[in-house]
This record gives sequence, structure tokens and C-alpha cells, in this order.
Amino acid sequence: MAISNHCLVSFADGQVTFRWRDSADGNKQKLLPLSVNEFLTRFLLHILPQGFVRIRNFGFLANRRRTTLLPLCFQLLRATPEPQAEQHASSTEDTPDLYRCPNCGGPMKIIERLTAAEIQLRSPPMIPAAA
Repeated sequence: MAISNHCLVSFADGQVTFRWRDSADGNKQKLLPLSVNEFLTRFLLHILPQGFVRIRNFGFLANRRRTTLLPLCFQLLRATPEPQAEQHASSTEDTPDLYRCPNCGGPMKIIERLTAAEIQLRSPPMIPAAA
């Protein structure tokens, strides 16, 4: 659920209090007070960079349709899907070019692969406060 005006409860003494739904506790609505900086940090994590489109809830990658439509996409493209448990070798000189740079057309090499859990554990870069 996105933070909208009806979820914001109060702003006082440098604290933002908002209403949220705790799915682990039977979807009960709870109040969470945060400092302004922490609230903005969490809020800005959900804003996509310019040019990116949120596709999570629709299309052939939507959760409820992915299992039926993704194999159909592979069939129509006459491609074979990657095995789920494939071990990826580290990037070396003999690795084939998988991607091309959109700016210069040169080959891009994979330097790191992250799981969904590893992506969630990464925090946004810290921006030093102006003195």
C-alpha cells in the first residue's frame, strides 16, 4: 500500500506518524512514528528513477499469470528457459557478451548477481547533511 494523505496521521516535534497495515499480525492497522529523515528515507525508496516503469502488477510477469504466460513467451520466441538452479560463472574474458551498452554499443560484463534477499538488505547511499 502506498503512503497517501489518509495514511498520514500527524506531524509534530520532528516526528511523522502514519498508519500502516501489519500483514504478519492479521492485517491489523498500526501507527508508526518516525523521525522526518527516516520517514523520507523510507518513502524515497519507493520512487522509481526517471524512465523506469513499475510493471510488478500487470503484464506477463504478473504473479498470478507468470506460470502460464512465461512458458508461452519462451515457446513463441522459440527459446529455451534458463534452468532455475544454474550456477553462473564469474565474469572472465572468455565469457560471452550477454549485453550491449545502450550508449556506445560495447559489451557489458556481469560483475555481480544479487538475489532478491540481497537486494532488500542493501540500503540507499547515505547523503551527508549540509553543515
